[in-house]
Amino acid sequence: RNTGQTCVCANRIFVQEGVYDAFAEKLTSEVAKMKVGQGTEPGVMQGPLINEAAVAKVEAHVKDAVAHGARILLGGKRHALGGTFFEPTVLADATTDMLLTREETFGPVAALFRFKTEDEVVELANDTNAGLAAYFYARDIGRCWRVAEQLEYGLVGINEGVISTEVAPFGGYKESGLGREGSHHGIDDFLEMKYMFMGGLDS
Repeated sequence: RNTGQTCVCANRIFVQEGVYDAFAEKLTSEVAKMKVGQGTEPGVMQGPLINEAAVAKVEAHVKDAVAHGARILLGGKRHALGGTFFEPTVLADATTDMLLTREETFGPVAALFRFKTEDEVVELANDTNAGLAAYFYARDIGRCWRVAEQLEYGLVGINEGVISTEVAPFGGYKESGLGREGSHHGIDDFLEMKYMFMGGLDS
């Protein structure tokens, strides 16, 4: 989505260890089909990054991840098109000591983390100073609501990856900001509240 350059893009992808290898293989296969180029060209799925600084940040995150044990399954470098194009990238064996765990990459990098249990992945997901958007997939309806309620994020997508709409409150937890935009809650910051107390009513 916008080459990973939106605030609600997934920065960390947690995959249950029982399906990790199969998921990584399927994801890599699909990402490899993405056509990179100018947005005006037919079939293009990914365009350039906004500037050279953005490319340098993505490069730094990939380099740091590899230095900490990540494996590049796809991409990982500047695109042959030149300019600010970067290859769609999939990283396996991501860990919490990597830069991309603590900083937004804002680029076309899918970093795959392993987890075993529900409690573990909720703890991992919440271990961040940001909290704008989170997404997860599950079959059991009880698990869907249980996990959604535990995630410390302002927006949570359950079995859905595109959830923003003007009729719903948009905003985050923690350092992702205060207040909301969208819906009637988005009007609150533009209103003035008045408290009035009238005395003498008992006489």
